[in-house]
Amino acid sequence: MKTRRIISMIGSALAAMLLVAPLLLAQDEGPRPPRIENARVEKRTLTEPLATEMAKLAEPSAQPRWIGYAVARIPGDREMCCENYQGPHGNSGCGTCRLEGSDHGISMRSNNDTVKLEGPQNIVILFRAENKRVMKIRVVSEGCALDAGGLSLVWLTGVKPAESVALLSGYVRGADLEDRHGDDVSHGALAAIAMHGDPAADGALESFAQPQQPESLRRQTAFWLGQARGKTGFMVLQKMAKGDPSSEVRAQVAFALSVSREPGALDEMIRMAKQDENARVRGQALFWLAQKAGHKAVGTLTGAIDNDPDTEVKKKAVFALSQLPKDEGVPKLILVAETNRNREVRKQAMFWLGQSNDPRALAFFEKVLAQ
Repeated sequence: MKTRRIISMIGSALAAMLLVAPLLLAQDEGPRPPRIENARVEKRTLTEPLATEMAKLAEPSAQPRWIGYAVARIPGDREMCCENYQGPHGNSGCGTCRLEGSDHGISMRSNNDTVKLEGPQNIVILFRAENKRVMKIRVVSEGCALDAGGLSLVWLTGVKPAESVALLSGYVRGADLEDRHGDDVSHGALAAIAMHGDPAADGALESFAQPQQPESLRRQTAFWLGQARGKTGFMVLQKMAKGDPSSEVRAQVAFALSVSREPGALDEMIRMAKQDENARVRGQALFWLAQKAGHKAVGTLTGAIDNDPDTEVKKKAVFALSQLPKDEGVPKLILVAETNRNREVRKQAMFWLGQSNDPRALAFFEKVLAQ
């Protein structure tokens, strides 16, 4: 009897292993490739470091080819779709992304209505190799179908996220992004790093934000820190807001804070609007504060109108009032137009009242003309 029980237990264990084995194999295979259309697809499992494999694949590429892989992305509801995709609108996927189309940009959108239960979501990173080097880097969500325009596409499996970040960093570091477009190597690599769901991405982006890096790189990095990197990105933006030596970079930080979802972003924008030494930075912080905070920004805006020593900053604060919902902005603009001691500020308030098409503004002008 004891022997039978042992045999039965061994049989049950073997059966369980047979059931689980396919799942383990599927996990080992890593992320599945996206839907790929109009392409000659070759699948390869990575056996060497990613940078070595990429060099081997790009070196013989006199003719254009695509190389791609997928890694886990940051959690959240963001989707990255090609701007030239063809497919249904709304939150039902990104449709077909034409890799060889004329528009190589990407757009980011929220996908709050779709709940996905199939496990970690991924991003797809694509390299276009031609003339023996990588000419473009693109990143899209795994829900996009890819149309490679008849070119070959090598799909790599077994890519580790940290290796991917290191490879992409090589295309970003030290580059001047000032005159580049959204579809080139540096911008594509930076966007791809920002979407990685791996701590290595935070380290790379923080290194790009250091004062010794080119100003154009710091500005672009600031955007992705606010857009994609959550609390960690916000902490880097705080350091940049207080310590970056360039007023142009700090102005971009104000915008990056406005797209951040972190609760502390609003307080940092208020601090910048009040305390930054540069008038343009204070003005930008006021503008984006009005876009982000609505009625919560009124006190900071009116404080700047009353107390900021720079007339241009005062005028920007007036403009920011005009961007508030009318029930909040119009009464404040009327008050500024009636009572502010600075003639240029009063004129600015009256100009934006004239643009509002609000009955209260009309009544104000009638009152002024009747005097």
